[in-house]
Amino acid sequence: MNIENAQQAVDEWIKNHGVRYFNELTNMAQLTEEVGEVARIIARRYGEQSEKESDKAKDLGEELADVVFVVLCLANQTGIDLQEAFDKKLDLKSKRDHDRHQNNKKLK
Repeated sequence: MNIENAQQAVDEWIKNHGVRYFNELTNMAQLTEEVGEVARIIARRYGEQSEKESDKAKDLGEELADVVFVVLCLANQTGIDLQEAFDKKLDLKSKRDHDRHQNNKKLK
Protein backbone atom coordinates (compact mmCIF):
# COMPACT_ATOMS: atom_id res chain seq x y z
CA MET A 1 0.00 0.00 0.00
CA ASN A 2 1.41 3.39 -0.91
CA ILE A 3 0.76 6.58 1.06
CA GLU A 4 -2.05 7.69 -1.25
CA ASN A 5 -3.86 4.40 -0.70
CA ALA A 6 -3.24 4.64 3.03
CA GLN A 7 -4.81 8.11 3.12
CA GLN A 8 -7.84 6.76 1.28
CA ALA A 9 -8.09 3.77 3.63
CA VAL A 10 -8.02 6.06 6.67
CA ASP A 11 -10.67 8.29 5.14
CA GLU A 12 -12.87 5.25 4.48
CA TRP A 13 -12.32 4.05 8.03
CA ILE A 14 -13.38 7.43 9.40
CA LYS A 15 -16.51 7.37 7.22
CA ASN A 16 -17.43 3.78 8.11
CA HIS A 17 -16.35 3.49 11.75
CA GLY A 18 -15.83 6.98 13.10
CA VAL A 19 -18.30 9.79 13.29
CA ARG A 20 -15.93 12.38 11.84
CA TYR A 21 -12.30 13.42 12.08
CA PHE A 22 -11.33 14.86 15.42
CA ASN A 23 -10.40 18.51 14.93
CA GLU A 24 -6.81 19.33 14.03
CA LEU A 25 -5.81 20.37 17.54
CA THR A 26 -7.25 17.19 19.04
CA ASN A 27 -5.42 15.11 16.45
CA MET A 28 -2.19 17.00 17.17
CA ALA A 29 -2.59 16.16 20.86
CA GLN A 30 -3.36 12.54 19.90
CA LEU A 31 -0.21 12.44 17.74
CA THR A 32 1.86 13.72 20.64
CA GLU A 33 0.41 11.02 22.87
CA GLU A 34 1.15 8.28 20.34
CA VAL A 35 4.72 9.52 19.79
CA GLY A 36 5.14 9.46 23.57
CA GLU A 37 4.11 5.80 23.62
CA VAL A 38 6.73 5.04 20.94
CA ALA A 39 9.32 6.99 22.92
CA ARG A 40 8.52 5.03 26.07
CA ILE A 41 9.10 1.69 24.34
CA ILE A 42 12.31 2.86 22.64
CA ALA A 43 13.70 4.40 25.84
CA ARG A 44 13.09 1.25 27.84
CA ARG A 45 13.77 -1.43 25.25
CA TYR A 46 16.74 0.14 23.46
CA GLY A 47 17.82 2.94 25.79
CA GLU A 48 19.26 2.97 29.25
CA GLN A 49 16.01 2.88 31.20
CA SER A 50 14.91 -0.48 32.54
CA GLU A 51 11.84 -2.01 30.94
CA LYS A 52 8.96 -2.72 33.29
CA GLU A 53 7.22 -6.08 33.01
CA SER A 54 4.05 -4.25 31.95
CA ASP A 55 5.95 -2.63 29.05
CA LYS A 56 7.49 -5.84 27.68
CA ALA A 57 4.29 -6.91 25.94
CA LYS A 58 3.87 -3.58 24.15
CA ASP A 59 4.18 -3.84 20.38
CA LEU A 60 6.43 -1.17 18.89
CA GLY A 61 5.02 -1.81 15.42
CA GLU A 62 1.48 -1.24 16.65
CA GLU A 63 2.49 2.01 18.34
CA LEU A 64 4.30 3.23 15.20
CA ALA A 65 1.17 2.37 13.20
CA ASP A 66 -0.86 4.54 15.60
CA VAL A 67 1.49 7.44 14.80
CA VAL A 68 1.09 6.85 11.06
CA PHE A 69 -2.71 6.66 11.38
CA VAL A 70 -2.92 10.04 13.12
CA VAL A 71 -0.47 11.61 10.64
CA LEU A 72 -2.69 10.36 7.80
CA CYS A 73 -5.74 11.84 9.54
CA LEU A 74 -4.01 15.21 9.82
CA ALA A 75 -2.97 15.09 6.17
CA ASN A 76 -6.51 14.24 5.08
CA GLN A 77 -8.21 16.92 7.09
CA THR A 78 -5.76 19.64 6.03
CA GLY A 79 -5.85 18.72 2.33
CA ILE A 80 -2.27 17.47 2.11
CA ASP A 81 -1.35 14.90 -0.54
CA LEU A 82 1.13 13.12 1.68
CA GLN A 83 2.42 10.90 -1.14
CA GLU A 84 3.39 13.98 -3.14
CA ALA A 85 4.84 15.73 -0.09
CA PHE A 86 6.86 12.64 0.89
CA ASP A 87 8.19 12.12 -2.63
CA LYS A 88 9.30 15.76 -2.78
CA LYS A 89 10.92 15.55 0.66
CA LEU A 90 12.78 12.33 -0.20
CA ASP A 91 14.08 13.91 -3.41
CA LEU A 92 15.19 17.03 -1.52
CA LYS A 93 16.92 15.01 1.20
CA SER A 94 18.61 12.80 -1.38
CA LYS A 95 20.10 15.79 -3.17
CA ARG A 96 20.87 17.86 -0.08
CA ASP A 97 22.17 15.24 2.30
CA HIS A 98 23.95 12.62 0.18
CA ASP A 99 27.45 14.10 0.41
CA ARG A 100 26.84 15.45 3.88
CA HIS A 101 26.17 11.99 5.30
CA GLN A 102 28.67 10.16 3.08
CA ASN A 103 31.40 12.49 4.31
CA ASN A 104 30.40 12.42 7.98
CA LYS A 105 33.24 10.64 9.79
CA LYS A 106 30.97 10.10 12.80
CA LEU A 107 28.85 7.70 10.74
CA LYS A 108 31.69 5.47 9.57
